[in-house]
Amino acid sequence: MISPYSLTVPGGVQNQILALAKSIRRLGTDVRVLGPCDGPPPDTGITPLGNSLPTATNGSIAPLAPDAAAQLRVIRALRDEQFDVLHVHEPLAPGPTITSIVLKQSPIVATYHRSGHSKFYDYFNRPARWVASRVEINCAVSEEAAKTAKDALGGNYEILFNGIDLDLYQGDKEKNQTPTILFIGRHEPRKGLKILLEALRYLPDNVRLWIASEGPETNRLKEENANDDRIVWLGTISDVEKVKRLQECSVLCAPSLGGESFGIVLLEAMAAKTPIVASSIPGYIKLARGGKDALLPNPGDPIALSDGLRSVLFGENIAKTLSKSGRERAEQFSMDELAKRYQKIYERALIASPAAPLIKRGRYFSSGLMNYNEDKRQ
Repeated sequence: MISPYSLTVPGGVQNQILALAKSIRRLGTDVRVLGPCDGPPPDTGITPLGNSLPTATNGSIAPLAPDAAAQLRVIRALRDEQFDVLHVHEPLAPGPTITSIVLKQSPIVATYHRSGHSKFYDYFNRPARWVASRVEINCAVSEEAAKTAKDALGGNYEILFNGIDLDLYQGDKEKNQTPTILFIGRHEPRKGLKILLEALRYLPDNVRLWIASEGPETNRLKEENANDDRIVWLGTISDVEKVKRLQECSVLCAPSLGGESFGIVLLEAMAAKTPIVASSIPGYIKLARGGKDALLPNPGDPIALSDGLRSVLFGENIAKTLSKSGRERAEQFSMDELAKRYQKIYERALIASPAAPLIKRGRYFSSGLMNYNEDKRQ
């Protein structure tokens, strides 16, 4: 399983990769994760590919590893391990994923996470289409992500949801006695933190706002809101603290303006039984059902956002209703269920690529493949 992004930098794609690898291992499949690491690997079963280089992409800064040293480590790992299947995430991100596809020593499954226009697809469309054509099975985490890839590259895409480890959110922690809003996301324009800070001005003085993470807008927004002592700037937080904050806050607010293909933070809040107020952008409304799992005001409207937050914080039974429905919704996105679906896709990729190594297949995939392998040997 190959990540283009640094596995030691918090991010939705990285978290999905690490959690999915754990769930697939529980099914009996050996999984090794290859990816950049800015420091010690965050888990076992990881082959670090060196440090990342912050790179502007999709209105954000991604911790990629496009340098030659990282590509040489990828080549060495692919040669030494002789993997049965390669599962590449964000297959056309510069660095290890493209290198592994170009080399193609094993059947490839690709998962597209991003949505929205990409200049890379415009400028390098022909080589990008050639790289994409070497993949056996294409997957996408949402219809928006599939449309982005299909419009640029053609091909067919299977929609597989992002998953969540529900066990991490077990237990009923006490909610903070003070009405508390939690924001988790990089501090950049598309995440809408500026809109949330404007909305806070319309809320009562007893409301507190926890702001996690950092980004290019952090210092400016801190200066602009220096006189508001209701705001707590948490900085970058660990996954353990993130779960704790999600369980203790009164409401999660995700005021993104666009560029979200799925909205994993919404799913995490649902699992933590925390009500949500989020923008009604395509990547969110497909996951959180408006009025049932979350309140979804129009994006970029601080007054509408403040109205939604006020309803959850002070409205009778609204928070409780959203929390109950959200938890039931989260249970439909279990990481273990996602792992089972990917396991079947890996098996299909093996069968679809008769040139792939056969001797090791039965050891890695038992469901229906032992007979296939024996037939091929005969």
